[in-house]
Amino acid sequence: MIGEAELKVMKILWENNNHPMEAKQVSSIANEQYGWNKNTTYTLLKRCTEKGVIERQDPGFVCKPLITKSEVQREEVTRLIEKIFDGSTNQLLTIVLEQEGISSDKIEVLLPLIEKLKI
Repeated sequence: MIGEAELKVMKILWENNNHPMEAKQVSSIANEQYGWNKNTTYTLLKRCTEKGVIERQDPGFVCKPLITKSEVQREEVTRLIEKIFDGSTNQLLTIVLEQEGISSDKIEVLLPLIEKLKI
């Protein structure tokens, strides 16, 4: 599991189309977006490397994401369902639909998925 600050570092890499980036580029963007200094960003990159979500290539401290945004989204949703909704996807979906509502466009997208997933 990655923390919130580490997730911000990952987002910078994902927004670069998952292409490898030098740490100094990541640091520059993190400074612009979050006001982080170089040491903060490098510490977070090191943590991400230790957790196996970023690969460090030398020379130049080039960083490459090893997980996709979609993988993290799935993992986080699964954790949320387990932690907050006691494993009930139905409870999560009910709350989302009650809060957000559902348009006919969304229904058209969701119905085929629901049919496909029916057991």
